[in-house]
Amino acid sequence: MADSTDSRTPPIPAAPASPDADAGYLQRRTLRRGSAGWLLLTGLGVAYVVSGDFSGWNIGLAEGGFGGLAIATLLMGVMYACLVFSLAELSAILPTAGGGYGFARRALGTWGGFLTGTAILIEYILAPAAISIFIGDYVESLGLFGLTAGWPVYLACFAVFIGIHLWGVGEALRFSLIVTAIAVAALLIFAVGAFTEFSADGLNDIPVDKDALGANSWLPFGLLGIWAAFPFGMWFFLGVEGVPLAAEEAKDPVRSMPRALAISMAVLALLALITFFAATGARGSAAVQDAGNPLVVALQGDGDPTPLSRFVNYAGLAGLVASFFSLIYAGSRQLFALSRAGYLPRFLSLTSRRKAPYLGLLIPGAIGFALAAGTGDGARMLNIAVFGATISYALMALSHIVLRRREPGLHRPYRTPGGVLTSSVAFALALSALVATFLVDKDAAFIALGVYVVALAYFAFYSRHRLVAAAPEEEFAALAEAEAELERD
Repeated sequence: MADSTDSRTPPIPAAPASPDADAGYLQRRTLRRGSAGWLLLTGLGVAYVVSGDFSGWNIGLAEGGFGGLAIATLLMGVMYACLVFSLAELSAILPTAGGGYGFARRALGTWGGFLTGTAILIEYILAPAAISIFIGDYVESLGLFGLTAGWPVYLACFAVFIGIHLWGVGEALRFSLIVTAIAVAALLIFAVGAFTEFSADGLNDIPVDKDALGANSWLPFGLLGIWAAFPFGMWFFLGVEGVPLAAEEAKDPVRSMPRALAISMAVLALLALITFFAATGARGSAAVQDAGNPLVVALQGDGDPTPLSRFVNYAGLAGLVASFFSLIYAGSRQLFALSRAGYLPRFLSLTSRRKAPYLGLLIPGAIGFALAAGTGDGARMLNIAVFGATISYALMALSHIVLRRREPGLHRPYRTPGGVLTSSVAFALALSALVATFLVDKDAAFIALGVYVVALAYFAFYSRHRLVAAAPEEEFAALAEAEAELERD
């Protein structure tokens, strides 16, 4: 039920908009509507994240120990749950490809929209580049195709999977669902095998740093270790917030989006719980803390490969492919929306006959391949992606708070349980996670800030004077401004 309208609502500053967008502008920039129901959207939400269950999270054991990572994962799980419920409300209000940019544009103005959209782009362009490197490492370690260098794998990943996206969104999301289902099934099978060797004694076997404040066997690096483990606790959930980017191509997004977000989050929380306990309990925290493939190490230790460990090793490749594939999709849609509205060069939002934003797929793909082949540093790129993600989380949660306060009468087909309290929790935890990124990798954080500065300069001096008023997200914000003007009069 909608709240009463607050007549004291201040007007949002008007966005400078380009007057030269002709009638066919949006027709050349349309996506295929009605391509994804709640099941495909749920699969997309899980696909974004599932690779994080196979590797990466375990490095948090070296930062906080079992207890520190467990608490960090719990807190980050709370942050994502609160954020997802907030986004469910926002995506039902504005079901467009803009996602976080669109929400922040209405709540925080053009600067807020650009800041949020840029942070999301940093996450979704850097993360696929990093994951392509991990896929290359997996292929080499498994001895597939006789490859001894990673770059052919990176090239194949971007070429093949971008090709599927160019084929069509429905086909792409169905492919993603299948690969994700394989990865999830493998995690469940892994857990069954690992729990047969579970021993609670192995959970806290990391040596204690006696000089750390509050250090004990469960918190070997003290209380600060909990905070340092935040970015790794995020790996069990990182990316699920990208589901609203599919809203413009969803069937009945007002109903399907909140449902898909809630189910995705529930599945990911369950997978995080069983993967974390099964891997650490089977072989011990010390054994898996530095492993590139912790699930395989948990099953076989230093011994010979077993049929189950081989299966999990191959399934890890499937999980990486699922996340790589879906993150490419998310990045292309955020780029499409920002370009369509004029925040980025407009030609990037042109769509093909199959309604795919082809330049929005090809150009980020080329950048991702160049980064992967040129640096080979997947961990650094993921840390940069995490930095961008935490900024976007804080701004999206703030957008929910602002819209609830400023526009209580706005029609909300779905309402966040707990309201502003829920989004306030997400906001506070997102800021804590943002600071924690400096504890883990200062260089990555400063690189991300450098990218931000360049992007902001482009917006300040060029694109903010050339926005497209006809873009859905801009129209939505303009409607708020018009209503505020009427209230003032």
